[in-house]
Amino acid sequence: MNQIDRNIINHMQNDFPVCESPFAKMAAQLDMDEEVLINRIQSLLDDGTLSRFGPMYNIEKLGGQYSLVAMSVPEHDLESVIEVVNSYPEVAHNYERDHSFNVWFVIAAETVTELKDILKKIEKRTGYATYDMPKLEEFYIGLKFDA
Repeated sequence: MNQIDRNIINHMQNDFPVCESPFAKMAAQLDMDEEVLINRIQSLLDDGTLSRFGPMYNIEKLGGQYSLVAMSVPEHDLESVIEVVNSYPEVAHNYERDHSFNVWFVIAAETVTELKDILKKIEKRTGYATYDMPKLEEFYIGLKFDA
């Protein structure tokens, strides 16, 4: 990844403008053209550098539910299981861990019933169990990744 893309990613994490023309304002802050900025963000999504681009909402305040989910998937099925998990728009992001529970993802839905139904579908399509771990208490740690 080059320095321009690093600057874009780092800037988006803390300073993404909330206004009528956020990309134009951000492009000006980064001293680049708005169309170039949009194309670079799209390229980062297309090549998998970014898995998602969008706002983070407190879904519980909006009336929804979310949960952290783990799966234990053998290496030979990992790619196909991740493809299934990613096919659900309710999945915000997922990541692989070096552990017996090696697939982790966050899922959001309007209701607990809908969330559990999606997990059942994932289990049926993949043949592997999902372990649903809803939040009991929230801690804010201000997580930011330097690109």
